[in-house]
Amino acid sequence: MSLEPTPERAIVRAHREEWARVVADLARRFGDLDVAEDAAAEAFAAAAARWPREGVPPNPGGWLTTTATRKAIDWLRRESQRDAKHQAARIMLHDDAHEPTGPIDDDRLRLIFTCCHPALAMEARVALTLRLLGGLTVAEIARAFLVPETTMARRITRAKAKIKAARIPFRVPSAGDIQQRLGGVLAVVYLVFNEGYLAGAGDDPVRADLTDRAIHLGRLLRTLLPDDGEVAGLLALMLLTDARRPARVSRTGALVTLDEQDRGAWDRTLIAEGHALVRERIAAVAAGAGPAGRYQLQAAINAVHTEAASARDTAWPAIAALYDRLVLLDPSPIVRLNRAVAIAEADGPGPGLAEADRVAEVLDGYHALHAVRAQLLHRLGRDDAARTAYDRAIALAGNPGERAYLTLRRDRLGRDPLGQGRPAELRPTGWAATRWARADPPS
Repeated sequence: MSLEPTPERAIVRAHREEWARVVADLARRFGDLDVAEDAAAEAFAAAAARWPREGVPPNPGGWLTTTATRKAIDWLRRESQRDAKHQAARIMLHDDAHEPTGPIDDDRLRLIFTCCHPALAMEARVALTLRLLGGLTVAEIARAFLVPETTMARRITRAKAKIKAARIPFRVPSAGDIQQRLGGVLAVVYLVFNEGYLAGAGDDPVRADLTDRAIHLGRLLRTLLPDDGEVAGLLALMLLTDARRPARVSRTGALVTLDEQDRGAWDRTLIAEGHALVRERIAAVAAGAGPAGRYQLQAAINAVHTEAASARDTAWPAIAALYDRLVLLDPSPIVRLNRAVAIAEADGPGPGLAEADRVAEVLDGYHALHAVRAQLLHRLGRDDAARTAYDRAIALAGNPGERAYLTLRRDRLGRDPLGQGRPAELRPTGWAATRWARADPPS
């Protein structure tokens, strides 16, 4: 029995592994994102037509790059405005040749920083990143974010035009400012992941295509920046969160909360990979690599959750301690709300509700605030107030799975025992929380 992949599978694999490399190479050589994208797409179309007849080439990536380069050259030659196109390309390539290449000379990393340039609006950064690095079609991106395809196409076109008009250089930032710019790149990847993991609207509570694409981008960044702690932290965070995906939605389409999930359905391979990354970062911080950043701390929190054999075994005091450190780095209302949940599990619903109420005014339009308050009010025996909070949460929730879950919890008020979902016994802290929660706070 042959172990060789079919041409169709080889094309799918090449698209996943080589699309960003081909587009980035063409963008550097021709200085035009439209040319790079169109030529790459034509090369993959050629592969789909020829590989089933001629066989998969020994070096699929090289074949695609060569074919795409020829397509780009042919396209430029046919253009009636080819002189202007060539001149624009020469200008961009000339500028690029005189710009510092950055600490890592890789075309894909250059393309990531170009797509996520701070001069672009966040929605444009996300769209460009998914198209040019993730390889999604315009129609796929439009469906993911629930906008018409024409709207998404215009968004991408305007972003490319701004890059060209503003002469945004196709390069990695210098070593001096890479950390500042990298934060914006990681924010884009995490936004894509979050939109897939808990869709803001639409009929699907989870969009695996987006979570998979974000993890793919995280792995790419990890390959390109293997020593960066926040890159490793974000990848670990996404892996440990996505590992719970098989248990997150019930047969009726309602979201299943962490304490009620079937932990036997969690993806242990992803958990093992995420734990290994967290352990690596703990060792690096202990060796003097600097304090853990926000993604590393969030990954550690998820490591505590995923190491617990059951909800009863969750080390909530350690999670609360990790949130104490995280809030020093990111004192946003969302982080403070999450900290309130941890405090409620570690110290009781009263202290937790008090913490949640401290951010209630600023988060009044956020459904999760009212969902948290509803649960804590129920645990305090205040079901009338809990019902009002659930009604508010349901009205604000855009995700169908969340609405179904919140409606179920509201309708159970008066029938569920107080404190449902609360750990009956707190266990010793886990390895991730023990090592970082007891460390000195970040400066």
